[in-house]
Amino acid sequence: MTLEQLRLFIAVAEREHVTAASRALNVTQSAVSAAIATLEERHGVKLFHRIGRGIRLTEAGRLFLPEARAVLARAAVAENVLEEFSGLKRGTLRVVASQTIAAYWLPVTLVAFRRAYPHVAIELAITNTEEAATRVRDGDVDLGIVEAIVDDPALAQWPVGTDRLTIIQADPCLPAMVDTHWLRAASWVMREPGSGTRATLEDSLRQLGIDPADLNVSLVLPSNEGVRTAIEAGAGIGALSSLVVAPALQAGTLHAVPQALGTRSFYGLRHKERYRSPAAEALLGLVARRGT
Repeated sequence: MTLEQLRLFIAVAEREHVTAASRALNVTQSAVSAAIATLEERHGVKLFHRIGRGIRLTEAGRLFLPEARAVLARAAVAENVLEEFSGLKRGTLRVVASQTIAAYWLPVTLVAFRRAYPHVAIELAITNTEEAATRVRDGDVDLGIVEAIVDDPALAQWPVGTDRLTIIQADPCLPAMVDTHWLRAASWVMREPGSGTRATLEDSLRQLGIDPADLNVSLVLPSNEGVRTAIEAGAGIGALSSLVVAPALQAGTLHAVPQALGTRSFYGLRHKERYRSPAAEALLGLVARRGT
């Protein structure tokens, strides 16, 4: 039984005339007759009395008519759901982002998305870069935005923005010169392994000729805010996104150590083989326009 067969049956039942139904639906009379015959033969019932040149519904036809109408109505509702989904009038966008991005970089774009598509719900999960990649690979989310390159052949990744790490300390008396000896001797407050911020810092230190294993690490904390607060309390130095430390630098509770670490990229992540929804496409469009 097909929706087209139901549609043709309803048209004939409402008009009690095969030719009139075929004209109304712009199909051939033989197609209408074949659809009715298929329904009757498949289920072993007669849906119409053939009386001369006219037709009338049988008892089975009368019972079947409201059910057929209900099925077509539900099909129309289902079709409307897909149209609304593709037109971004409903649905849910699931995004995972690493901490710096979720707290300081992405919200502006999410606000723009919400204004443009108010009927699409947004679910944002916040974790470190390594865990974010796992969620994208496992299909738990539609998109990820992270702070470092991810080594996973199942994932497509591309740059979506840039950032800079800043070495900071609470002591306003900054060193006259920062060299590798000073960096090795300093007491460091670090993000946890798997963090994009930590991975970027370690890459930058290697470029300076410093093995991260040689650092004097006093604390390892699982959030930017934890690292920043510990440094403000005098626990040592650390490296965080310029987005994270800007308010503290302006307030004078932290001070930037004169050692450039270069810029880093933020990366979009998606599974190469999974369907990318219209909502995901729309968010990526906003992200791309932000980066231009």
